Amino acid sequence: MLNCTEIKPGQCFTWENELYQCIDIQLNKTAMAKMKVKVKVKQPRTGVVKELSFIGSDQVGEAYLDKRPMQFLYDSGDMEVFMDTETYEQVEIPKERLEWESNFLIPNLDVNITFYQGELLGVILPDKVDMDLIECEEAVKGNTATSANKNAVTETGLNVKVPLFINLSDRITVSTADGKYCGRA
Repeated sequence: MLNCTEIKPGQCFTWENELYQCIDIQLNKTAMAKMKVKVKVKQPRTGVVKELSFIGSDQVGEAYLDKRPMQFLYDSGDMEVFMDTETYEQVEIPKERLEWESNFLIPNLDVNITFYQGELLGVILPDKVDMDLIECEEAVKGNTATSANKNAVTETGLNVKVPLFINLSDRITVSTADGKYCGRA
């Protein structure tokens, strides 16, 4: 068991038979009352974000997630197929569980798959991914007093705003956190 005041952002724990991952924690101690703990959490199974309230003496269960390195192989229509790089075992994950992540899944991309007590929870992407462009608007000369951008589409179908000097033949680096252009690859 773990005291609720010891929870740290990014840490997983169980409370009332549910698995949670801490996003943010606030401790509030006044002279006349017990410590109040507010924890902003995400449920890894569903992706729901909510806030839990505890008092300083509450105990939560420790949860250990298993992260296994895997490689994205291909999209099989309604499933995304990954392969364990050590055992060559293949894992299929339904596309509806990976809506955001599928914007960055290119063949042979190395990712981490998280498991909790044998249950598959999700995919942890690298911070940045290099992708080819399949569409790119022509640069329009003119009002460039501020940083001008144009629309582009990556090989996975992700729409990205890129600087005017980027061409269709370029390979770009995209942040997986927000889907924004980071630079040329």
